[in-house]
Amino acid sequence: MRVWHELTRGERHGPLPALLLALTAATGLVDAVSVLALDRVFVANMTGNVVFVAFALAGVAGFSLLASVVALLGFLAGAFFGGRVGRAHTHRGHLLRDVALIELGLVAAALLLSVFTGAVVGQAALLAIAMGLQNSTARRLAVPDLTTTVLTSTMSGLAAEIRRQGRVAAARRALAVATMFLGALIGAVLVQHSSPAWALAAAAVLIGLVAVVSAVRSRGGAPWHAVVTS
Repeated sequence: MRVWHELTRGERHGPLPALLLALTAATGLVDAVSVLALDRVFVANMTGNVVFVAFALAGVAGFSLLASVVALLGFLAGAFFGGRVGRAHTHRGHLLRDVALIELGLVAAALLLSVFTGAVVGQAALLAIAMGLQNSTARRLAVPDLTTTVLTSTMSGLAAEIRRQGRVAAARRALAVATMFLGALIGAVLVQHSSPAWALAAAAVLIGLVAVVSAVRSRGGAPWHAVVTS
């Protein structure tokens, strides 16, 4: 019960850990679409995407240089815009609400492209912008271990500090891995047995829920509302 309270109502971060875990699951869904249906491109994991660009330049079959480069540039553009938006907010709840609404619009636009045109590069660009925006916002919200788009440092912390980390930190890290895995698993099933549009629709639902909950929980005053300054 203490762990659940800290993930949803703790004084320091309020509902932010739970909401960022929802966005982590959405990332799994989105990357399942991008890797399986958009010419093997990552739109959230830029480490993998840089490697894919190298594969494409080497002439490895099945990798699109154009889609990978567009995704890389889109992610950078989204992160840049997210940084500007983050600096304009002093309320973490309002920041997450506003960014989730923008991200929802981008994913919805990619969903429409998926249904009506199937434009691979356009979808990759929109989804990469959304993921860059999400990543930079997660950095601004400063909840430990919840970057929402990559798991390398989270898994490293989970393993390296296995004896020293508290139950809350361990749960937060383990849940980040689990939600990414679950999102990717569901996304892969939907892409293979239904269509990429359904996976994008599921991601849009999660992002929309984040926008609604962050708006509701931002009312009044609470310690977690203030942006953490370094």
